[in-house]
Amino acid sequence: MLNRISTRFSSFQIGVLLAIFASTGFAAKAIFVKLAYRYGVDAVTLVTMRMLIAAVLLHGIRLWRTEQGTPLTPKQKWALVGLGLIGYYLSSTLDFLGLQTVSASLERLILCLYPTMTVLFGALIFGAPISARIKRALPVTYFGMVLVLWPDLYHAKADWIGIGFVVASTISFALYMTLSPKVIREVGSMRFTELALTVSSFAIFLHFIATRPMALLLAQPAPVWGYAVLMAVFSTILPVYATNAAMHRIGGSRTALVGSFGPVLTIIFSLSILGEHLSAMQWMGAAIVLSGVWLVGKKD
Repeated sequence: MLNRISTRFSSFQIGVLLAIFASTGFAAKAIFVKLAYRYGVDAVTLVTMRMLIAAVLLHGIRLWRTEQGTPLTPKQKWALVGLGLIGYYLSSTLDFLGLQTVSASLERLILCLYPTMTVLFGALIFGAPISARIKRALPVTYFGMVLVLWPDLYHAKADWIGIGFVVASTISFALYMTLSPKVIREVGSMRFTELALTVSSFAIFLHFIATRPMALLLAQPAPVWGYAVLMAVFSTILPVYATNAAMHRIGGSRTALVGSFGPVLTIIFSLSILGEHLSAMQWMGAAIVLSGVWLVGKKD
């Protein structure tokens, strides 16, 4: 199957498709969270459940996948630890702290800035050129995103400390997107995913046991565990594998920009599953975001 796909599509096209698939999985996470919150679970407990399940599945994948690759160098090990901490632990923790005072709509808009930050970090850290096509895609995509989120943003209220936490979360994830491709090329996409997520899961679990009793996990009802499983599989493992494979093919900047399609997908899911509504302005913004994603998806 993979061979047929590889012969039909170029590596660049496969990378774009993988990035879109990943953004779809990440977009579904918000829906699973909303449904799980109806049962009274708190955010840290839910993310811990999600990551514990993901860690178990990742361990199973590593046992099933016999090839382990060449031994990691000390530099690669430290890079994996650092990226695992900033990518899926630190950014999540900062986000949770920000959400204590920042409205979800404002938090979502701030997080949408990470593709721009990824492009800028790539230029600042590695001297990566910003192509004319990406320069055109940036304002198109973010103008559309502003239109999509403007009605919520208009009513948002938050203090500057909370905003600072969310901005720090966005910077953390953008750094992960910028620094990951080099390590992925060195150790391999699958192994990078497994090891970085294992580091993240361990860090989040330590956070949980330091702040909450273990009995809280066992006290969660079956539907919450069900949503945690869905998040672990469809909004963590599969999209993370897809994201890393996409970065290997099209780079962190383009992968991040295609990922900006995710919030539009979240809104579409919200319409059909949670019964939310979109205004005419938001539909216009969604169309503009899709245009920006199309610009990114075309090879220079």
